[in-house]
Amino acid sequence: MQLFYTPEITLPEYTLPEEESAHCQKVLRLGAGDELYLTDGRGNLYRAVVQQPDPKRCRVRITETLPRYGERSYGLTVAVAPTKNIDRYEWFLEKATETGIDRIIPIECRHSERRILKRERGERVVTSAVKQSLKAYRPQLDELTPLGEVIAMPFRGTKLIAHCHPGTPRRFIGNVLPRGGDTLVLIGPEGDFSEEEIAAARAAGFTEVSLGESRLRTETAALAVVTAAALVNGME
Repeated sequence: MQLFYTPEITLPEYTLPEEESAHCQKVLRLGAGDELYLTDGRGNLYRAVVQQPDPKRCRVRITETLPRYGERSYGLTVAVAPTKNIDRYEWFLEKATETGIDRIIPIECRHSERRILKRERGERVVTSAVKQSLKAYRPQLDELTPLGEVIAMPFRGTKLIAHCHPGTPRRFIGNVLPRGGDTLVLIGPEGDFSEEEIAAARAAGFTEVSLGESRLRTETAALAVVTAAALVNGME
């Protein structure tokens, strides 16, 4: 299956954007009558055939629409502090998209290592991962957001904060993640959340959780959460 991301798709015919047209023609060398798939990133998968091959304006015809393709029974939002090494953060974006996630919120914390983030670069990583993993749902990637705003954000579901502070009762995340429903998980920077940040989250109704005995890097901890949610829900 060759999948193209086309958020502004029109039916029953559509002209691929120039970048996707070039990939279709110059890389995949698809010709008239060849089949391909499109997604709008909102759960719709479209079967299509090439009508007019062109490296700049490839015209296709939609032959079938598959709504809610690959829909999961649970929702997952992870708010995670960007790492100093941007490659590690982008690795998380890629793997989280492949595994299954609805929203990623980069957060700015007291101990953050990175306070400037180029969202456009992250968007490209997410889009590429959507196409590679054949997903019809594209995760939302937010702008860098102060932690306090995320803590205060209305959220109807399970709210968790993972941290490594000793002496604070924490539950293992595998015993807290719900089957079905929506979950928001906070993951801090390498220096962890401050005591004040944890207290604010606790006051806002977040449950404190542990990811196990190992000390994990930020991007590893965030991906562990995504994987745990998938496993609890049967790797949908």
